[in-house]
Amino acid sequence: MSLKVYCYSGCGTCKKALKYFELKGVDVQVVPIRETPPTKTELRKMLQYQDGNIKKLFNTSSKDYKQGGYKDKLPKMTAGEAIDVLNATGNLVKRPFILGETFGLVGFNVEYWDEVLFQE
Repeated sequence: MSLKVYCYSGCGTCKKALKYFELKGVDVQVVPIRETPPTKTELRKMLQYQDGNIKKLFNTSSKDYKQGGYKDKLPKMTAGEAIDVLNATGNLVKRPFILGETFGLVGFNVEYWDEVLFQE
C-alpha cells in the first residue's frame, strides 16, 4: 500500500501519523499541505467521505481559521466557497489529509485508521 499524505512538518499530529505509517510498513508520499494544498477535486471527494460535513475538513485550531473568523463565516458558506478557501490556504485544511481509493481520512485516530486501513 502506498498513500499520498498531506502534512505540515511542524504538526505534532502529522508526525504521529507518519510514525504510525512507518511502524505499519506503509509507504507514503508526503505532500507539504501549506505549499501544496489538496486540489478542489480531492477536497470534494474528501467531503463525500465526511458525509458532506465541510467543517470536518477545516483545521479549526489554526491561527488562519481563528483570525479569518471562519467560526462565524463557515455556516454561511456554500460547500463550493469553502472548498475554494481550503484550496487557496492549505493551513486551513485539517491534517493529516489522506485520500485512498475507497476512503478519506482527516485528523489522526489510531483505532479508526486501523479499522479503515487494515480491515481483514
